[in-house]
Amino acid sequence: MLLKKPGSCPHFVRARSHGLLKVFVFTLPGTVKFFEQLGYPSLLAYVVVAAEIGGGLALIFGALTRIVSVALIPVMIGALLVHLPNGWLFSNANGGWEFPALWTALLIVQALLGPGAFAVGLPHAEEQALGTSARG
Repeated sequence: MLLKKPGSCPHFVRARSHGLLKVFVFTLPGTVKFFEQLGYPSLLAYVVVAAEIGGGLALIFGALTRIVSVALIPVMIGALLVHLPNGWLFSNANGGWEFPALWTALLIVQALLGPGAFAVGLPHAEEQALGTSARG
């Protein structure tokens, strides 16, 4: 299944590339200004960029897949809210909300599926991070 293999789902690359887009194209000061225009605190811009880059890389490698997927859901909901007034289609002016809604759903699915066979995470790292044990 496509979503079971970290690195094979385009969302992993999308999250990282959108974070890098905010750094190298829009620049961090430009991203901060955009967030402020939306009424969000400027610090949130840095948090979102870090989450997109760091979370995207973690998902590419299959590290803490469930935790990272759940942590990125609020970022995608924020993107969805920003694009909501633009209509459904992402091809609309300023982008619609269909892609943020899709990525939110894919993150939920990835959180439920967990890491795939090619994940390069530490053994039992996710259980330790969650304070659970898979070993009865």
